[in-house]
Amino acid sequence: MIKLKRVYEGKEEQDGLRILVERLWPRGITKEKAAVDLWLKELAPSTELRKWFSHDPEKWREFRRRYAAELEERKEALALVRGKSKKGTVTFLYSSHDQEHNNAVALKELLEKS
Repeated sequence: MIKLKRVYEGKEEQDGLRILVERLWPRGITKEKAAVDLWLKELAPSTELRKWFSHDPEKWREFRRRYAAELEERKEALALVRGKSKKGTVTFLYSSHDQEHNNAVALKELLEKS
């Protein structure tokens, strides 16, 4: 099972394995408070894609397509997350204010389709 949560929200037992799926460390939060178990930078969108998207909902469909194409190159990291999610709950942590249009949402959708 894969869940989503902003990294700024407190850790809860039902989070399971907490995986940060951001390329950059989130602003204003310590490592202790974030309680990240695993930081998979390689599952974050490239800097170029992240800047192009800029959390613009109008670009959401194209962002998901481009992000999925980037993830094709990262099969090992995807397999790792897929395996962990089959063993128990995994929570993708993200820093975006937009809870509907961010890379964690797109990553979860992609993994649940495959």
